[in-house]
Amino acid sequence: MEMILGFLHGLSGVALGTAALSLAGALGLLLGGLSWRGIGLGIGGVLFAGIFVGHLASLAGLAFDGAMIEFIREFGLILFVFTIGIQVGPGFFSTLQKSGLQLNLIAAAIVVLGVVVTLGLHALTAVPVPALVGLMSGAVTNTPGLGAATQVLKDIGADPATLSQPGLGYAVAYPFGILGILASMLLLRAVLKIRVEAEEAAFDATRARGAAELPSLNLRVRNPNLDGLRLGEVPDLYDAGVVVSRLRKGDELLHPTRDTVLNLGDVLHLVGPAPKLHAMELILGERAESALTTTKGTRLAWERIAVTEKKALGRHIRDFGLEAQNVTISRVMRAGTEVPADGALTLQFGDILTVVGGKAEIAAARPFFGNQQRSLESVQFSAVFIGIVLGVLVGSVPILVPGLPAPLKLGLAGGPLVVAIVLSRIGFLGPFVFFMPPVANHALRELGIVLFLAAVGLKAGDSFLATLIHGDGLIWMLYGAIITLVPLLIVGFAARMIWKVNYLSLAGVLAGSMTDPPALAFANAMAPTAAAQSIGYAAVYPLVMCLRILAPQVLVLLLM
Repeated sequence: MEMILGFLHGLSGVALGTAALSLAGALGLLLGGLSWRGIGLGIGGVLFAGIFVGHLASLAGLAFDGAMIEFIREFGLILFVFTIGIQVGPGFFSTLQKSGLQLNLIAAAIVVLGVVVTLGLHALTAVPVPALVGLMSGAVTNTPGLGAATQVLKDIGADPATLSQPGLGYAVAYPFGILGILASMLLLRAVLKIRVEAEEAAFDATRARGAAELPSLNLRVRNPNLDGLRLGEVPDLYDAGVVVSRLRKGDELLHPTRDTVLNLGDVLHLVGPAPKLHAMELILGERAESALTTTKGTRLAWERIAVTEKKALGRHIRDFGLEAQNVTISRVMRAGTEVPADGALTLQFGDILTVVGGKAEIAAARPFFGNQQRSLESVQFSAVFIGIVLGVLVGSVPILVPGLPAPLKLGLAGGPLVVAIVLSRIGFLGPFVFFMPPVANHALRELGIVLFLAAVGLKAGDSFLATLIHGDGLIWMLYGAIITLVPLLIVGFAARMIWKVNYLSLAGVLAGSMTDPPALAFANAMAPTAAAQSIGYAAVYPLVMCLRILAPQVLVLLLM
């Protein structure tokens, strides 16, 4: 044993920290993989493994490189939230328009109720304000909030002993902050007898209804006023979100253009939003039950083509002159959601186009868009790094708030998340294309969260037990548990029972309201193929991050 300790003491701080982080990650993933009746720590096991390794290192007198551990912690968190933003960004704004307001109100209610509970503890207990704001930040697992509160204490001239109190409160409350959010999810699920499979199916059905805004419809021309007119003369048929992909005249299936002449009895295959298709039904005539297939004795064909050519990015569909080439784009699939194939639509990397026309014409149009599958499977790390740079810069921009002596900042977590959402929505910026294959996104996200949790555990391991046993740690832990559980359970049950929020979406909102990446990972593990959790998390995270950073600063200024 002495030889082993001597060898470890001979390692540099960086080497020792690297070994400890790796050991904590390996043990934590093994621990998180254990379950009892389907219940386990999941990715949260890395945190407790980190605390264990950190405590053993403290007993052995081993010292890590503090700056290195702090960098790993922050970089892991940046990597985690950035990949989340890239994943959910394409659908984030549409979610915000539909259900995001409700989700943000739920998350904001959790934040506000947490502040109210903290103020109540201040009135009822003798916990110092610096320790109390640390407890609140740890209870909601918000590291940037802890940093903001510490900075405000520095600004008002707090002494070193006072400045250490937020960190201790944070370390004591943080472990249960993670367990509390997991327990809240499980308690909601158990008490309300929620079946995850049913919730996933309900969410998929809701998304399918959203995607069904682009159904297809076969219409037979019965309006005598249209007999002999060109398709381009039919009101609202072109340039209004409706695409005519096929036309049958008698037994012949044709590729329609604006100059195609309509006759009574012709059958059109239309694709577009349901309200516009209904309007076209009123104009054209009646629905036709016969299918306009492209595979039975016709020269027409269809093909799905992926947009991978950089020259196509940012261009409108109409810019390619496909009509003159007897080719039509009938559908566009973007990040799993169909969007109208309007001529004004701007193409993004990874869009999947459904192209209809003759086989030769489709083959001629294919090079315009690329369709290089290898490009869809590779990670453009230059875009990842430039995105992280922009995220760090945005997170460092001070936001002045009237009445506060120090400006707010989104920080190293909120900034990269917001930037990733925006960049993935834009699609590209100069030579940088912000697209990441799902497998690569998942791998980087897992790496980020493991590094973050292992580093947090190592930092807390050397003082956690001492504060817990010899100080006020136990009672502080109780207070932290109250701050964690009361808002989550009250708002969680209300959101489900009163507002009927989908459980998986609610789990993402609960995780986002606590700015808790491990909780999101736990929620994702309940239904690995569902996107509801990540969408809910990303929908509320930017607002919550601002509120979580603001809350401890306001408490310090008000109470001290």
